[in-house]
Amino acid sequence: MTEHNENPESRVPTRVIGTPPTDGPIVDNDPIHVPADVPGIVPQDPVKVRKAERLVAFLFLITFLAGVAFIASYVIFQVGTLDKTAASNYALGGSLAVALLSLAVGITVWVRQIMPKYNLVQERHTMASDEGTREYVKETFLQGADESGFVKHRLLRRTLLLAAAPLGLAPLFLLKDLGPLPGTSLRHTVWGEPTKNGKPRRLVVEGTGQPIRAADFNSPGGILSVVPQGYEEDLDALAKATLILLKFRPEELKSGTNLNWTHDGIVAYSKICTHVGCPAALYEQTTHHILCPCHQSTFDAADGARVVFGPAARPLPQLPIGIDEEGYLVAKSDFKVPVGPSFWERGDAEAQVRENA
Repeated sequence: MTEHNENPESRVPTRVIGTPPTDGPIVDNDPIHVPADVPGIVPQDPVKVRKAERLVAFLFLITFLAGVAFIASYVIFQVGTLDKTAASNYALGGSLAVALLSLAVGITVWVRQIMPKYNLVQERHTMASDEGTREYVKETFLQGADESGFVKHRLLRRTLLLAAAPLGLAPLFLLKDLGPLPGTSLRHTVWGEPTKNGKPRRLVVEGTGQPIRAADFNSPGGILSVVPQGYEEDLDALAKATLILLKFRPEELKSGTNLNWTHDGIVAYSKICTHVGCPAALYEQTTHHILCPCHQSTFDAADGARVVFGPAARPLPQLPIGIDEEGYLVAKSDFKVPVGPSFWERGDAEAQVRENA
């Protein structure tokens, strides 16, 4: 039969990482625990430690309140106008600055006025750690956990966790700024939306809103920047729907251009570069090249706006156009493929054909 020693004093005490040392309890008015095997250690004055603890706890409470204010400001201050946006920026920036500053000052005071001070010299050794080194690291970690006061000073520990809580939740609220999921909105433009009178939507000159008669746009080499009628001031719509209108001689158009989508040598391409969305508005008449000034993507306007140079991965989409009963240029339908930069949700060509059918 195994004998059990019931004498509590004979039991070997164990210690959990981050807990006070086992050589006796530490109370609030005790001096900082000083390991005997660390030479040159200088403990902090217990009176100053107590004052510093209150100051750090106060700073952590400020961090908590500022973090709550940041979340509240995000909900209360909405944007939409310049004044509202400015107020939102001031509230969000001010509260976040106060939260981070008070947290940083609190941690700095903790380290400088609560933790003990001493100099350590670390000797260089081989990278492989022996058993003695691992034991030393373990003891150093336990010693650091004790010296930090994280376990002993419950007020500091609790206020630090309280201060960090709103800052940890803030990114969850900021996810709202990513906006709603785009769904299929990136695949369509307002060119495909019906007009109030049910007639095809006219092409109008950007800036003036003047409709364009095909008979008036009859000079080969001509170029116009055009937008959909009714959306001249809608920047969200124009970000996808702005066009470049070009006039060619019939013999200049190549096989890459869909002739069924042209009218009397007039071709309409999306002005939004398929690389990163810059306005591809520079045109070289002699080569029929459209140039995007941002990254020098070059498109052959006479050949379906195919890419001839630069990082763009696909041609500028062509818009099907025609004329109405009054001879004005109109859109027959929306683009058959999404405009602008490629995105991973585009899907394969067959899915696009089914969607636009």
